[in-house]
Amino acid sequence: MSQLDINTGQIVANAPESERSAFIRKTYLHLGGAIAAFAVLEYFLIQSGVAQQFLGMLSGSKFSWLLVLGAFMLVSYVANNWAHSAISREKQYMGLGLFVVAEAIIFMPLIFMAQRYAPDILGQAAMVTAALVGGLTFTAFTSKVNFSFLGRGLAIGGFIALGVIVAAIVFGFSLGTWFSGAMIVFAAASVLYSTSNIIHEYNTEQHVAAALSLFSSVGLLFWYILQFMMSMAGED
Repeated sequence: MSQLDINTGQIVANAPESERSAFIRKTYLHLGGAIAAFAVLEYFLIQSGVAQQFLGMLSGSKFSWLLVLGAFMLVSYVANNWAHSAISREKQYMGLGLFVVAEAIIFMPLIFMAQRYAPDILGQAAMVTAALVGGLTFTAFTSKVNFSFLGRGLAIGGFIALGVIVAAIVFGFSLGTWFSGAMIVFAAASVLYSTSNIIHEYNTEQHVAAALSLFSSVGLLFWYILQFMMSMAGED
């Protein structure tokens, strides 16, 4: 097992240009790899029928989603800790891989429903997500602003959103289009925050953890853009 110390790396913003460029390149290559692995895994899960079975299991009890959500949060916490491992590159990759698998599983019902009832919207949502991420990335890299100040607001907003989601599951009410719209704004801020962090908060040895952070934010944005577009299509 390879050994390393991520604490020996320089903060990206303070690193020499060559190291900064190498870190950013590695981060986005890993992000691209994570997205590709997610797409392949999602395709397999849907084509194999696992997604349909999973959706049937969730519809059996309103508390099933709570269990899935709780398991996803626990796995995400473990994956993030592994991705930030200071002594093992292998463990960092295990963390990123674990999170990709968890993300693919929790996305299964939504993507399955989109493919069955609104297949055109799936591609449109992906393109809108890519365009927004591109714009936010450009903003973070060219503005020279450290958007870490968004962290506290995102943490508070995340707890509020989680509370609303849990209440919707327990009491059986629909969150509606307005909630998806609000969460798109929240997720966009999360992408901006994560992108800024890879420059101002991460060091040059943390490209795997940086890729996981970006992947999580991009996934959240895609989830709510897809939900919003499906909701709007259902109202037509």
